[in-house]
Amino acid sequence: MSGTGVTARDVVFRDGSASLLRFRGPAAAGSGAPAPLLLVPSLINRWYVLDLAPGASVVAALLEAGIDTYCLDWGVPGDEDRYLGWDEVIERLCRCARAAQRHAGAERIALLGYCMGGTLCAIGAALDPGRICALVNLAGPIDFAHAGILGHLVDARWFDPEAMSCAGNISAWQMQSGFMAMRPTLQLAKLVGLCDRLGDDEARARFLTVESWANDNVPFPAAAYVRYIRDLYQRNELVAGEHRIRSRRVDLAAVDCPVLTVVTERDEICPPPCATALNRLVGSTDTDILCVPGGHVGAGVGSRAARELYPRLVGWLVGGQRTNTNIERSVPQ
Repeated sequence: MSGTGVTARDVVFRDGSASLLRFRGPAAAGSGAPAPLLLVPSLINRWYVLDLAPGASVVAALLEAGIDTYCLDWGVPGDEDRYLGWDEVIERLCRCARAAQRHAGAERIALLGYCMGGTLCAIGAALDPGRICALVNLAGPIDFAHAGILGHLVDARWFDPEAMSCAGNISAWQMQSGFMAMRPTLQLAKLVGLCDRLGDDEARARFLTVESWANDNVPFPAAAYVRYIRDLYQRNELVAGEHRIRSRRVDLAAVDCPVLTVVTERDEICPPPCATALNRLVGSTDTDILCVPGGHVGAGVGSRAARELYPRLVGWLVGGQRTNTNIERSVPQ
């Protein structure tokens, strides 16, 4: 077993500090079965946000629909991983996708990336489009010109990622400090909100579970951090078509599979235009956008996630249901 999470699972492949998890559940069989799905969380957050608690689990919803579900657990980088570069991170993702495909015995596999995992999946799908049959970007930044407050904090005019990482990996507390700087009063607001929930045992338990996960971050490998901030946030290379992995240019137009981008109404970490840019940059004409209530984390694990996100996500993956028939709110600009 690896990490936390509530669904039984097995480690089926290892790559350095990373593990490929397969969740136990009845996968649908036959020619009409949905493709196996690889979940890819952010590099700096624990994977179990996707399997947080009963009633707040993307994994459980997928398994219930008969989707053979895998997850990439990035693991915890040690001090010796300070030289783990962005190229190596992408290559690790691609190896784990191939491993999941082999383990499932499938011709192709679907990808779902959350937060930075959405960025990584978009790059991986562009580099190996023939292996990917569907791509879901769950609040993952693509067009960093619309990165909002976080983009302002790391603006090249006053932020040097190489100076930040010269002593080694960016620690979890350094990352947390950056997020807290976006909304200095957020912790106080959370405490006030908790007081309002004192009489609701379920809501209070959910709040404490989410907070526990949110404070369980891992370091960002120094070399990968420099590329991520410099090349994507500061230079916006993905949109410019100038991003490279090894010597290969990442051309998002090479992505020709169906694409779903999920955005949230109150996302300050990845504002909706930052994520929806994927749909106009890919080569696929089968693209869709789903807007759900909540913030960057709450949309996936909040009290309304089981009603607003899970069935629509499953419907898109299993039955090809196009979300524009289900959207009840416009995408914030």
